Amino acid sequence: MADLSKLKRPNSLGAPPPLEEASRNVKAPEIAPIVPAFQAALSSSEALPLQTPETANLVYSRLDGRSLRKSGRTLQLATRVSAEFDNKLRHIAQRDGLKLVEVLELGLNAYEAIRERRAGELSGQSRAMDGGIPGNSGISGNV
Repeated sequence: MADLSKLKRPNSLGAPPPLEEASRNVKAPEIAPIVPAFQAALSSSEALPLQTPETANLVYSRLDGRSLRKSGRTLQLATRVSAEFDNKLRHIAQRDGLKLVEVLELGLNAYEAIRERRAGELSGQSRAMDGGIPGNSGISGNV
């Protein structure tokens, strides 16, 4: 059996101090002292207002590269495609300065538009067959 007593390190810090000797900063309020230079600027008449009526409704947000690329997309989509499809997709995205997902979204929107247009054309053809009469199924003859 292995001797595991060698793996345990001795407590090199010693015993913790009693609560009476511990720092009381945990219960202290979290108020930072006012810097004298800042206080002088606040009391002088030349100090600029921290907030003007024009800026009162503006919300400051720190912009970094990630927030500029933020897209609101949270679901991951993984699929297998052919090498040819992958090359075309990446070429189009690079050429047009788009993300891969943006190219896919544009393709999906174009597909839906074509499908809706075809559905409209088909319903127009069926109305033409009906003679434009509501309720007429386009079937003529004896039943």
